This record gives sequence, structure tokens and C-alpha cells, in this order.
Amino acid sequence: MASDSPITSTPAPVAGKALYIRMHQGDNVAIVVNDGGLPAETQFDDGLTLLEAIPQGHKVALADIAQGQPITRYNVTIGYAVRDIAAGSWIQEALVELPPARELQNLPIATRKAPDLPDLEGYTFQGFRNPDGSVGTRNILAITTTVQCVAGVVDYAVQRIKAELLPKFPNVDDVVGLEHTYGCGVAIDAPDAMIPIRTVRNISLNPNFGGQTMVVSLGCEKLQPTRLFPKATIPIKTQAQDHSEPDVVCLQDAGHIGFQSMINSIMQTAEVHLTRLNQRQRETCPASELVVGVQCGGSDAFSGVTANPAVGFATDLLVRAGATVMFSEVTEVRDGIDQLTSRAATPEIAEAMIREMDWYDNYLKRGGVDRSANTTPGNKKGGLSNIVEKAMGSIVKSGSSAITGVLSPGEKLHQKGLIYAATPASDFICGTLQLAAGMNLHVFTTGRGTPYGLAAVPVVKVATRNDLARRWHDLMDINAGRIASGEATIEELGWELFHFLLEVASGKKTWAEYWKLHNALVLFNPAPIT
Repeated sequence: MASDSPITSTPAPVAGKALYIRMHQGDNVAIVVNDGGLPAETQFDDGLTLLEAIPQGHKVALADIAQGQPITRYNVTIGYAVRDIAAGSWIQEALVELPPARELQNLPIATRKAPDLPDLEGYTFQGFRNPDGSVGTRNILAITTTVQCVAGVVDYAVQRIKAELLPKFPNVDDVVGLEHTYGCGVAIDAPDAMIPIRTVRNISLNPNFGGQTMVVSLGCEKLQPTRLFPKATIPIKTQAQDHSEPDVVCLQDAGHIGFQSMINSIMQTAEVHLTRLNQRQRETCPASELVVGVQCGGSDAFSGVTANPAVGFATDLLVRAGATVMFSEVTEVRDGIDQLTSRAATPEIAEAMIREMDWYDNYLKRGGVDRSANTTPGNKKGGLSNIVEKAMGSIVKSGSSAITGVLSPGEKLHQKGLIYAATPASDFICGTLQLAAGMNLHVFTTGRGTPYGLAAVPVVKVATRNDLARRWHDLMDINAGRIASGEATIEELGWELFHFLLEVASGKKTWAEYWKLHNALVLFNPAPIT
């Protein structure tokens, strides 16, 4: 499928004026812009008259579309008309037949040259340098768990640490328990078990944790600390002391007599790590040290018009500054795989993306579904008819730079540039896997609205619509709805986001951080449960 860049300008807002946005001159549908939608018999400046009321963000037929003919948005066939559709009609989901997925053969391979833009120099933020060369945007003590059995104990200990110890260490931002549902009752030797295991390992090594690896284990679980952390995976050392092996508190150790002795052991170990972390100070770091994960959730028809294009523009700015940006969500890019393989920096990178798509196609097939299972009731209420339309709006978060690397789920980054990190589209699993890859800053766009957050990394939330930004004014950090209303351009919003990310990386709190909102880590485990 071919798709040109999305709109770069919109009509200036006029009170009471009926507006629609057409993404490409070849499209035969557009979306209604006006808050609250438009009633039947509304007439646009070009003479198009609505035959029925159409909600905001939903599609209107710009011309007659015969049964079986393509319905096009983003210059892409998003479906086929199931019956004749008259110009001015509301194109609801039931009128759109989903097209088959793009075959993974005969794709364009590394054929599209990225725009030749100058490097961006001189942009910096105040970050925490780590001994392994990475940089954190926060200074957090993380307590890794090997199994869900210890989650309650760790949560109790974390609350005690925050109340009794953390105030003594002003340079430490927070204490978080890395709790998850893995570790036992699983087929831990199954081939796909490597995905959740390396995910937990690599999250523990996230730059925001400063190399202070602390683990709480039960003792009898399948995921033993020595399996989770083979010595070679912990590269952190200081001049004064070798910290290359994690500190482990095992609850089943004979020395623990009663619950409080377990808590005391955890707190004593935590105090050692807090002391080390407290020695760290923010220092000036180039923007090239940022590792930004971009994601969308609660998407609507404006996601691909406002927020995601603005994020895509900021993505290009970050890459030009030498930073790393990851985009993900397999089912939300699958229908645009030809766009991605054509942007690959090398044929090997294109082939790696194809392998990830094929693996996920087979994963879904084993479950008796396909990529169409992705869309939610909220997506559809927000005007997205199917996964093809959703994918075309999702891909634009990746901007226009060449794709320079591909990660499988749970893998850790070892390069800079624009990276495709293959993950499920679930907000929580995608965020968890991007954390494992080494993300130190997160951008999350939403149209329907979500209070999503992560304890381990700042999450910058970008609203797609003015109405959402007004109603959720203390949850949304950036309002990209101004693009649809003509108050700002994609370029202006992209630069605004770029500068805001540098401020957040330097310590400015996002709304999610202000309210201390965070979601649980959710591991991707395609291996069997025993």
C-alpha cells in the first residue's frame, strides 16, 4: 500500500463553520472535524451536503462509492463498500469490508531514501550518567522480583522504604517494585520462554535505575536469580567496589524468622543501594542520549491527523539530534509493512521486520484470530472502522527517517537511530517491552483518553482532540487537537513536543508523575503455562 505524508496544514477555525479533513487528494472519504459532529443537511463550502448526522471523527463519503469499490483514506484502500454509498453518507464500520492483509512476499526492500536533513546540534538535557555509558532521566531504586509469590511482600517493603528511608536520600526520585506474574507454573525451558525472562532481566537494567540491581526471590521458583541474571549480563562496576552481581534477598532463607525479618532484610539491602544512588547528580548530556519509546492507545480517527503526525515530526527531530526512537505495535503497522520495508536502511533490516511480522501472524493464527482482533469499541466509536485505517494513522509516529534496527520482544538496544521494536499492541505489554529495550522517556498519544503511566519512566501524553485536552486538562501534557482546529501546524506541535521532552528528561514532571499514576508491568509470554 502506498501512503503519502499526512496533512501539513488545516483550515483556520471559523465559528459554526462545517469542516472536514481529507488526508490525501485521492481519498474518497474525509472525517468530520467539528466538536459534537454535524447534523443532517449540513453543507460544506464545496457544496457537499450530509445525508445524515455524522459524529466527530467519523467518515463522510465525498463522492458516490459503488458496491465493491475501494474506500480510500491516507491514499490507501482501507476497505471495500459492502453496498452502494451515496456522497454525503456516514460511512459506518458495517459498510466497510476489511481487505486481506498485505502478503509478506515481493515487498519493496530498502528502496526509499530518507530525507536529507542536517543534523541537529547543541540540544541538551540534565540527566544521570551511568557507568555502562547509558543515561537516565530519573534516579530510581528498582527492586526486581523473580516470581509473583513475593509481590505482596515487596509492595509492603516498598511502602516502608518510601516512608522511612527515601526522605534521607534527596537525590533519589522514587522506589519501585518490578512486580510481574511470571516466574513459576510456567514451561520455563520452552523456546519462547526466553521472551519473558530477558524482558525482566533487561527492565532491571533500565538506565533510570542507575545500575543498582536488587532482587527479591522466594527460593523455590523456576526463575532462579542465577537464571535471571547470569553474571555476564550485569556490566555495572564502580572504582570502589565490584557491583557486577545483583544483591539478592531470598525469603525462604533459614535466617528469616517471621515476616518482619524479611522486610528488615529488604530494607537493609535497599539502604545500601539508595546510598549509592544518592551520590548521583544530574549533569548536562546531549540529546543523543535520549531513548524515546512512542506508542498510541485509545486511538481515534484524529490520531493519524494530529497527535501521531506531530510525534512523527518530533521523531525526525530526535533522530537528527542523534537520539534513539522506538516505534512498535506489530498489528498496528502490519498493514503498512511495505511502507516500513521500503524505509529500511539495509535489506537485512527489511528482512528482520518481515520475520517479526511473520512470527506474529503465526502467533495470532495459533490463537484462532488475525490482526483484525486489534480494534476496540473505543476505536470504532472514535471513527476508526478497522485495523487498516488504524494502522495507517499509527505508522506516522515513526516519522520519515530510515529504520536502522529491529528488536525482537524483550531484547535490549545496542544502537541509535529509528528502531522498530516488535511488540504486541497492548499498551501495557508494549510499554513493558520498550522499558526492557532501554527506554528512558515515553510518548503516548490518545484520542479517547487514558490515564496510562509507568512508574519507571516519565510518560508524556498527547491528546488528539481539543475536547479531550479541555476535559482532561490535568492528565494530558500536550494538546495536538490544535492541528485539526487550525491553531497550530504539525511542524509547530512537533517542535513543541521536542522541547517539552528535553524539559521532562531534565526533571520536569509529567501529569502522570504528578498524580503518581502508573500501570503494572505486563510481560509478553507466548510460552505455555503449566
